[in-house]
Amino acid sequence: MPKNVNAESNNPCLKEQEMSYKCLSKNNFDHSKCALYYANYNNCKEFWNKVRADRRAHGIFPHLPDVADRENIKAEYMKTKPTE
Repeated sequence: MPKNVNAESNNPCLKEQEMSYKCLSKNNFDHSKCALYYANYNNCKEFWNKVRADRRAHGIFPHLPDVADRENIKAEYMKTKPTE
């Protein structure tokens, strides 16, 4: 459990952030061994920053959706995401 009770509501990428920290700790802070965790965290931040900007542009408040709504938002995005 995070020390900050609002951490999850303020940071939609809290899980990815904690995983990258755990990887660093486990690998004696060798950043090269945690590249996948960093990429995952950066992708998460990029996605939620786009969501936040889109909601702000459309006047939707709060700019970051509630924790309970985030899984649905990610699922909707995955349906419309073009395959590479």
